[in-house]
Amino acid sequence: MQGRTAISAFLATLLLATAARAETLNLLIWESYIDQKILDRWSSITGVAVHQVYYDSGDTRDEVLADPNSRVDLVVTGENSAALFGRKGVLEKVDETNVASLRDYDETWRKRCSGSGLPYLWGTMGILYRSDVVSQPPTSWQDLMRPTAALAKHVAMYDDHNEAFVAPLMLLGQSINTNDSATLKAAFTLMKEQAPSVLTYEYIISSIQNPAVSKDIYMALGYSGDQHVLNDKAGTPGVWRYAVPKEGTLSWLDCMSVVAKSQNKDRALALLDYLGSPGSAAANALALNMPTASKAAYKLLPEAVRADPAIYPPSDILAKSQYQQELSTESVLLRRRIISTLANFQ
Repeated sequence: MQGRTAISAFLATLLLATAARAETLNLLIWESYIDQKILDRWSSITGVAVHQVYYDSGDTRDEVLADPNSRVDLVVTGENSAALFGRKGVLEKVDETNVASLRDYDETWRKRCSGSGLPYLWGTMGILYRSDVVSQPPTSWQDLMRPTAALAKHVAMYDDHNEAFVAPLMLLGQSINTNDSATLKAAFTLMKEQAPSVLTYEYIISSIQNPAVSKDIYMALGYSGDQHVLNDKAGTPGVWRYAVPKEGTLSWLDCMSVVAKSQNKDRALALLDYLGSPGSAAANALALNMPTASKAAYKLLPEAVRADPAIYPPSDILAKSQYQQELSTESVLLRRRIISTLANFQ
């Protein structure tokens, strides 16, 4: 936890440093998770700059959001965090009166953001792999959790208390939202067995930029769309690929939210509305090779994109997928304790 606290303090320092700049909005977001051209267009129209501050885990993001001294104006959260921080009053309530573009989003998507954000992007969790090294594409979570000997010290996992458990729990045929300690301990057994093959527990988009480990990562836990970012960062077009395991997976939704205590809330709401508009949402989805939740934006996408199963998963995959639900406090604590011990088994 000391590492996360240090990261949180660093992010807070960056946010505080930009707070004094007139007409600047601070956006807390994953790296490479929005098309910079869209933000540039917004700035050219309004004169308002957008400063991106990156996080590489949901836990780190939530620590920054919980810090009363941070200066965040907008944030991308998972649907669970949108619900949690919405209830706590950290996130501004949004509807069509303050974010008109919400009219283009079905109520099912809007409910998943709990009225505290705009449905931003959605997708699945799966296995990323280097096709030039891994000759047999992975088809099961077994390929990641019980990797072949050739993958020893070539696997990248993820230390978020939600996502880290998706693979082992799916492999066990259990709910990814389980609060049952015995089930989590069974998942821990699988994670311990896998640990000697794991090179890093840092999110793949971050670890691929670390020269000390990047060339040795052949397989990783990640999200749909990450393969495009990996290929861009590694300068290897098409080498990194993505597979959804046959057992099913996490079907996730990210929400873009305005922080209630933002000192520039009206501008932040206007930016949120701009990002949710059909043209912006479609351009963003195209640039990131990811699916949009906007009905109007979807209609603007080329047919080849709408028919691409790597972007819009087939119905049979979605039928086997699970959504994240809020976990009990005890479950979160146990999951974090388990994650904190995994390095001991590498």
